[in-house]
Amino acid sequence: MDRKNNPFSRAFRKLGLLLFKPSHGVAKWLIFALVLLLASLAYTGHLEMVQAYLDKPPFAFAVGDYKFTAFMVVNSLLSVVVLFWITSILAGFGNNRIGHMRHLRPSTRILFSKLFQIILYTLAIVMALDVIGVKLTTLTVFGGALGIGLGFGLQKITSNFISGMILLVEKSIELDNLVELADGTTGYVRKTQARFTLLETFDGKEVLIPNEDFIINRVTNLTYSNKRGRVDTLIRVAYGSDLEKARDLILEAANEHPRCIQDPPPSCFLSQFNESSVDFLLYFWVADVTEGRLAPKSEVHFSIWRKFQENNIKIPFPQREFLMRKEEKAAEAQVSAQDSGASLV
Repeated sequence: MDRKNNPFSRAFRKLGLLLFKPSHGVAKWLIFALVLLLASLAYTGHLEMVQAYLDKPPFAFAVGDYKFTAFMVVNSLLSVVVLFWITSILAGFGNNRIGHMRHLRPSTRILFSKLFQIILYTLAIVMALDVIGVKLTTLTVFGGALGIGLGFGLQKITSNFISGMILLVEKSIELDNLVELADGTTGYVRKTQARFTLLETFDGKEVLIPNEDFIINRVTNLTYSNKRGRVDTLIRVAYGSDLEKARDLILEAANEHPRCIQDPPPSCFLSQFNESSVDFLLYFWVADVTEGRLAPKSEVHFSIWRKFQENNIKIPFPQREFLMRKEEKAAEAQVSAQDSGASLV
């Protein structure tokens, strides 16, 4: 059975999150319930009884020169858990305050929120080690081994984390930006995490992009400095049509569309003369590209079609004309006659 789908593994993971990283709302109720329980035990005199019972020799054990009792273990565990609950409450409070700072850009708020959480949980871990009785000087060797592990095994994770911090500081990618990656993936930035950035594509798919890809690869941000976007379309007109009239009608259709802006104004160019058509290129701009470009493009096409029909301007389709000279017709007739005579013999 897959470990992710194992019900015991899922239950253990949920229990760990509940104990060490609950939401700030849940943490408040957990602390309230624990304080109420301890106060009740102390008021009824059962707390001293529990302590005396857990300090008995059957529940004591030694590790090297250190002696531990069950009460010491329970007390340390409860202290660490409460410490993380308090940290969760402070983190939630800080995130709410930072989230309401509307004068800051969204990326700046996310950056401050991440830094605030990192500082809080780092202090919580240091205090938890002190509560347990672990001296920081004893972690020197472990810290060196951890550094080697970060340099090799966790290299990608560290790279993505640092890349995410760089993106937040530079503000090159922000929430609700419309971006296009080097592989053609296009979507809206919906969430920025320590390891990845969540993109929502036009068809509703949620793609998790490692933060490192935004740093080392080419990324097109379609809404970096503004949300304007250009719509390009090709219109073909049949030979024999009034080309200047056709151009005017194309521009008129673009200018009449409500999403077409006038700075810059629409432009129409005679692109080239094809075998069966004269090609025009129409460029017009929309104020907010995040609302889509296909809808205004389609509506302008319908308007151009109606205007062409009203003004007798034809949209061509591929045609071929074959001209045969008299000599070729005579040679073809002679070959046909010879084939008929041969069949009679």
